[in-house]
Amino acid sequence: MKRIEASNVRFIKLGGKGKWEADCIEGSDPCIRLGFRSKQHRESLLGDWDAVWKYWSTTGGKTKGKATEFTNQVKAFYTLDEKTLWITFYKRKLYWCYASKVVTEMPDKTRVRRTLRPWSCLDANGNPLLIDNLSGAFTKVQGFRGTICSVDQETYLLKRLNGEAIQEIEDAVILLGELESVVERLIRCLGWKDFELLSDLFFTRAGWQRISSLGRTQKTIDLELLAPVTGKRALVQVKSQADLESFWKYKADFESMMQYDEMYFIVHSPTPELSEHETESPVFLITGSRLAKLVVSAGLVDWLILRAG
Repeated sequence: MKRIEASNVRFIKLGGKGKWEADCIEGSDPCIRLGFRSKQHRESLLGDWDAVWKYWSTTGGKTKGKATEFTNQVKAFYTLDEKTLWITFYKRKLYWCYASKVVTEMPDKTRVRRTLRPWSCLDANGNPLLIDNLSGAFTKVQGFRGTICSVDQETYLLKRLNGEAIQEIEDAVILLGELESVVERLIRCLGWKDFELLSDLFFTRAGWQRISSLGRTQKTIDLELLAPVTGKRALVQVKSQADLESFWKYKADFESMMQYDEMYFIVHSPTPELSEHETESPVFLITGSRLAKLVVSAGLVDWLILRAG
């Protein structure tokens, strides 16, 4: 895809409570649409903004400041060029488009500018622009109470649209990878009791409830867990060292016990053959880097440092 650029960037709210979003974005005639119903379409086309301001300043008891705000939003809709990037949020995604400079008044007195190409919710690399994966400093613009406004985070937006890395994110990813590598090595320093306790801690912080006594000697089971929301039961086997043969043995035992929904086999020092083995739900093998990620995400690094020291 060609690089995404913009002479200006504007956020637009497509109707009160998004009532025009589906039609503007997914309809057969994609467009941006402006309310502000008035008789000032001709004046707006001619650029007579004094007349537009006078109308709004004498309509509905608006203050001079509010009349200026309304006029500026109408002016932006009518005058911003075809290189202006328009953005909005719909179905938890960021959408963007460029719009024709031609403004058409609809029978209901709303105004539209057809998009030059359909709205898109993908970046230049074809990746979806999910709200959950965007900076909160940027997405807060969707809380704007008016219809059209500028966007503070233009540089950030254009980088995201073009699939370019944000330097701070790149730095954080590198440092996180280094931390996880160190954590993986620290885990191997734990004795088996501490390792079993660590496993219990990251499961309970993930929402599981332990329903067996920690450290109780049982054949096949080191931890017995319950997921209170789903009611699923899981057995957990924790090993400092293990090979593929021992994994197969415990997997066979699990499959013979119908009272359990899932099995977790956790090893900090597996044989190469075991570490390369791939499993599928409901059997999960947790070793190496995946184990380190769980410890970091559960906020257990401080605990690990104290126990491994």
